[in-house]
Amino acid sequence: MHATAVIFEKPGSLSIGEISLTDPTDSDLVVQVEWSGISTGTERLLWTGRMPDFPGLAYPLVPGYESVGRVVEAGSACSHKVGERVFVPGATCFGEIKGLFGGTASKLVVPDSRALSIDDSLQERGTLLALAATAHHILKADSNTVLPDLIVGHGVLGRLLARLVMAYGHPAPTVWESDPNRMHGASDYSVVNPYCDQEKQYKTICDVSGNHALLDDLIKHLSPGGEIILAGFYDKPLSFDFPPAFMRELHLRVAAEWKQPDLIAVNEMIHDGSLSLDGLISNSQKATHATSAYRTAFEDSTCLKMILDWRVH
Repeated sequence: MHATAVIFEKPGSLSIGEISLTDPTDSDLVVQVEWSGISTGTERLLWTGRMPDFPGLAYPLVPGYESVGRVVEAGSACSHKVGERVFVPGATCFGEIKGLFGGTASKLVVPDSRALSIDDSLQERGTLLALAATAHHILKADSNTVLPDLIVGHGVLGRLLARLVMAYGHPAPTVWESDPNRMHGASDYSVVNPYCDQEKQYKTICDVSGNHALLDDLIKHLSPGGEIILAGFYDKPLSFDFPPAFMRELHLRVAAEWKQPDLIAVNEMIHDGSLSLDGLISNSQKATHATSAYRTAFEDSTCLKMILDWRVH
């Protein structure tokens, strides 16, 4: 079995080629991919070669963890059926070519347990499930959680965080964004330039910008006993001036990657209408034009989210 895939040969070098897939077992699905998303966080780091040491990191590799497609084969031990539309958070089915995270291909062989059935109506918006699950994991919304009243960064993840905060019944957060191309698109919450924000008493600040140099500025806007959540992916060491942190007796939390319960939870919220994925995809290109699509995703700040379309036109 073969598939067409995006391959990062090395940092800065991308190709689109045919590769062999591992044979499926009784507990595997074969998924014909319809759409996949480009991550401007982890994939940009892989592209530039700035990705910190990560398990399984080696070139050449197939990137991506945001794929949606149809099940075209299902093993005898699988719960999913042929014809179902599923979300797939990557695969490792490419033989000697690494799958990190292995979702950007026309066809995938994945364990049945890795796929999640989604509503047909979601179509390409289903690729956003990974980011929605990430936002859900960041918030850890339970009875003891103080949800963010300040979110730093108005990309897709920042927007999903703001939507989830309000979906949980909490007041609308403030969102910081310094890029004028990213300040539009707010829904019932305020987006402000951080240099214009005079508020000094935020209880919980969540940073999704990935900017390693922001900590001191965030601390200045934190109330005593408040929490800062580091939810970006930082490729440089983080540091901060100790006295302001000491005086506020702040809490610092690092949010890791989402887990399966997060994915299931946001899928249910999307299904019942309490979370919308509308208005978050800005660009789409045919998968055959992946080279220009990646360039746009990484270099054009007006591109909020780029989707590769793998369907035959």
